[in-house]
Amino acid sequence: MKHFIQLPLFVLFLILAACSSRSNEQTFDSSKLPRATEAQVEKLVEDFIMVEDGGTITIEPLFYDLKTQLILDNKKNIKIIGAGMDQSVLSFRNLKTGGEGVKIVGENILIENFSVEDAPGDGIKSQHTDGITFRKLNVTWTNGDKSKNGTYAIYPVQCKNVVIDGCIASHSKDAGIYVGQSENIIVKNSLAFGNVAGIEIENCDNAEVFDNVARDNAGGILVFNLPGLPKSDGRGTKIYNNEVIDNNHENFATPLGDGPNGNTVTMIPPGSGIILLAAKEVEIFNNKIHRNKTTGLAIASYQITGFPAEAPNWSPYSHDIYVHDNSYERTLKIPDLTRELGQLISVYNAHGKAKTQDIVYDGIWDTEISDKIETNPMRICLQEKGMDKLHFTMFYLMDGEDNIESFKDYNPFQGCNVNVSTDVSNLASL
Repeated sequence: MKHFIQLPLFVLFLILAACSSRSNEQTFDSSKLPRATEAQVEKLVEDFIMVEDGGTITIEPLFYDLKTQLILDNKKNIKIIGAGMDQSVLSFRNLKTGGEGVKIVGENILIENFSVEDAPGDGIKSQHTDGITFRKLNVTWTNGDKSKNGTYAIYPVQCKNVVIDGCIASHSKDAGIYVGQSENIIVKNSLAFGNVAGIEIENCDNAEVFDNVARDNAGGILVFNLPGLPKSDGRGTKIYNNEVIDNNHENFATPLGDGPNGNTVTMIPPGSGIILLAAKEVEIFNNKIHRNKTTGLAIASYQITGFPAEAPNWSPYSHDIYVHDNSYERTLKIPDLTRELGQLISVYNAHGKAKTQDIVYDGIWDTEISDKIETNPMRICLQEKGMDKLHFTMFYLMDGEDNIESFKDYNPFQGCNVNVSTDVSNLASL
């Protein structure tokens, strides 16, 4: 499906109008904090290396100019405690070697009450950790939105029992809060803004994302399943009670093919509220999905990316999706024309060119299950109140660019029964 759209000439002039303003908002100003001495910086680095199981690392109310990574390696029952987001700041602007600012591997780790700025790679990365809590952390890049910023702000990957609570993530060139290839996850009470993707759950099992604000990103909340990763299909995600608003930011991700840091998120059209890509067993409810200029919710298969869609133990289709009781508000802005998915939505939607959509479904299905999309073979269940007043479009893309069609009829996706089961009760104590 890659490069499947030739834009009509009459809409090319709208591209500049489709570009949104940058967000240069900074959460805290660390410039006036007292600077840690060289000895204090060295002590903090040593504390990460030497702390014993069951110990606590204290980050004083200072600005730390770090020229080396902070690495906690294979430790258990550790607390890393600062004096507050606006009081304890770890700056990695002058880091010369390594990628992550803070890297954690261990078991039962709590990190809270500090900020991380300007890591050359990821802000805080946790890997192969069972029991990790990120609480009241601010991770950002202080020069605003740049393609040279780090990839992820808060980044647990291949972990179990993950809690992200009361955090702020901004200006990542990929995802602000990213949880990948993990299981048993809570993301709550957090703010993601000014990123390419605000919050992303990728190839994960048993996740709940609730009471967050995702605003002024290119895409607000993502649930992806990508091929070729050590953990294949993830299942069981609930997204509820979030504000997914004004996600109309420029997509400043490194383009695919431009070196090793190109990523799938470069394809996200600005103005995307929630995007599901090859997602399985997802329930989306009680969210405020407002003023995202291209679409409030997009349900898509991996084939829409145009990349090879085969991998062991992995399916390219989104299926078992239950969407209900959300609030939508369309914007009068021009939908995105800078990305192919945005062009598809803008030009070929069923409600007239250049109109924002509330829900779109790419309509790519597994023909081995059924030869008709009207049978709802992928079990996409839309039970929104006032569905007749929403802008819903289902596309027909099975013939590629030669025969693109769109349909308003949402009835095939009504009255279905999809059960999405999650259980994160064991995370209450983290």
